[in-house]
Amino acid sequence: MSGDAKRSAEAMNEHGRGGDGTFTTDRFDTHFAGNTLGGRLAYAVARFFVCGFTQLFTRMSIRGREHLPESGAYVIAPVHRSYIDTPIAACVTRRRIRFMGKDTMWKSRWFGRLISTMGAFPVHRGRADRESLKRAIAVLEGGEPLVLFPEGERKDGPIVQPLFDGAVFVAARAGTPIVPVGIGGSARVLPRSAKAMYPRKVHVVIGPAITIPSGPSGRAARSDISAASVELRDELQRLFDEAQSRVG
Repeated sequence: MSGDAKRSAEAMNEHGRGGDGTFTTDRFDTHFAGNTLGGRLAYAVARFFVCGFTQLFTRMSIRGREHLPESGAYVIAPVHRSYIDTPIAACVTRRRIRFMGKDTMWKSRWFGRLISTMGAFPVHRGRADRESLKRAIAVLEGGEPLVLFPEGERKDGPIVQPLFDGAVFVAARAGTPIVPVGIGGSARVLPRSAKAMYPRKVHVVIGPAITIPSGPSGRAARSDISAASVELRDELQRLFDEAQSRVG
């Protein structure tokens, strides 16, 4: 097992996962894709098909990959206009990424297994945010990239909405950079009320990583987290505008 894989396994066990990779929520048993060779091969195969289809269907172009760290953990922070933003985010790097999902998505056993293979882990909506934050920090402590949508749920329109501090807070607590990502065109591929996807062009722009300074105690001050959130929103708006301009 590699160093990153070992740290990931240890971190997830410390933050509430069973040794068999099972999360127990109030309603469902859910599974976190492990760091075994089989788990990584399953992710590679699933990513090949999911990203292959997404890229072909949307004629996706990606600019700014040089801003992604080649190793270590970081937070990927995209704008969020469509459900298809999640597989789009998975296509920006060949490294395995993690992302959160409502625990009800694991109600279907086969679908739960599929999204777990793609790096998803469950959070219980309605429970205190502490659980979500602990699992997110555990992923980063394990050395893997994590997707967090700083606007929260899907939003509409060309303006980046006020951000929740969660994405910046998690990055600050884990001591990792946060990478802003603008996604243009995804709302036309899968609009909010649509029952089918449409073959529309998508362009992705990845911006330079944002780092949050830590204080003498090793933790970022609240003022630094707030300042980073403002910087992140401004950068997301710039990247979103650029991405949208490329798709018309």
